Amino acid sequence: QVQLVESGGGLVQPGGSLRLSCAASGSVVRANVMGWYRQAPGKQRELVAKMTSVGSANYADSVKGRFTVSRDNAKNTVYLQMNSLKPEDTAVYYCNAVGITRYTGSSYEFDVGLAYWGKGTLVTISS
Repeated sequence: QVQLVESGGGLVQPGGSLRLSCAASGSVVRANVMGWYRQAPGKQRELVAKMTSVGSANYADSVKGRFTVSRDNAKNTVYLQMNSLKPEDTAVYYCNAVGITRYTGSSYEFDVGLAYWGKGTLVTISS
């Protein structure tokens, strides 16, 4: 079974930096797209940043120039480097992956249209 595990959340002061990590496990060969969403209390989950396996990235306007998404495809891991953090960045950050290819032991399987989610990691920006 595919699992996504986030790490790196915590408390940081405004203007500070934090790096989140998310590793996909469970016979995953490749994830076509991996990225990060966040959800603040009382709000819907929103895209923060995502990246394809070949390095094409997309960012929310609110984080452009401050956040950087990167991947280590060999480790099936996606990162989110967050700089110049603001109080409004406070949220639970969720790792997301779609288009996962798995090796079942005898064949490869592409999970088209199936999204996987991590359990989330809390990021709090406060002085």
